[in-house]
Amino acid sequence: MSTTSTAVLLIAILVALIGVVWFGVSAFNALRRLDVTAQEALGGIDVQLTRRADLIPNLVTTVQGYAAHERAVFDEVTAARAGAAAAAGGGTVEQKAQAQDRLDRAVLGVLAVAENYPDLKASTNFLQLQDQLADTENQLAFARQYYNDAVATLNQRVVTIPWMFFVGVAGVTRRPFYQAPEGQQTPPQVRF
Repeated sequence: MSTTSTAVLLIAILVALIGVVWFGVSAFNALRRLDVTAQEALGGIDVQLTRRADLIPNLVTTVQGYAAHERAVFDEVTAARAGAAAAAGGGTVEQKAQAQDRLDRAVLGVLAVAENYPDLKASTNFLQLQDQLADTENQLAFARQYYNDAVATLNQRVVTIPWMFFVGVAGVTRRPFYQAPEGQQTPPQVRF
């Protein structure tokens, strides 16, 4: 073999090796970016759950002024709010969904109590809180959808060739989708 053909072969091997390394680094970075995006999206859900949990005491205080004898409803809201805050602080996706479900039911209890008090329903403070809560619910729905979109993209990459060969190196795994607990696939209907 001549020195020219040996040099060409070595250059071809070097170019192929550089190509493989470049692709490996690119695949690693792409998987890590998708994983970070999914983690960020889950954080967005936490932000909205925390925002909603922060609105609840104001709503409870407003309703309590009219319905002080509804103690069990207010105790459940307090417990549900604490559970939601704990889940938002570091729970799994399933724990967050369960805590959200409990808080949803507790808020519905407060709103059902408010239904019995026409003066309360006409209160400016109550109406503003209701609007803020509705806005938060919309933002929470968007955050859940954003998370599920990010997870879908990540999960598609994790299970397809050639990305699946870099999953272990990148330390990325499939993530669970955010699913509403049974019976909570649609938002509750509250009429005032």
